[in-house]
Amino acid sequence: MPKLDQKIIALEERLQRLKQQHKQSEARRRTRESRRSRHDEARRRDLVGAVVLARVEQGLLEKSVLRGWPEAGLTDVEDRALFGLPARLRLE
Repeated sequence: MPKLDQKIIALEERLQRLKQQHKQSEARRRTRESRRSRHDEARRRDLVGAVVLARVEQGLLEKSVLRGWPEAGLTDVEDRALFGLPARLRLE
């Protein structure tokens, strides 16, 4: 019986190690997917911005329209400062 008990213990330990390895592998996979998703989203934003700026340069979009978008859409003080916009007063 001692040999059988030792085998069972060894197999249970191996199972626990394999479960832990699988768990770590899944965590790495999720991290990679999340990182890739953020990278893709940033690239989409950059490309849309490049298209909009190209349209302004081509005269297909008026600069005044483009200037209105940050004024209406940006609320963060640092983001507004980046575009030379004054800070908005918060009404809470």
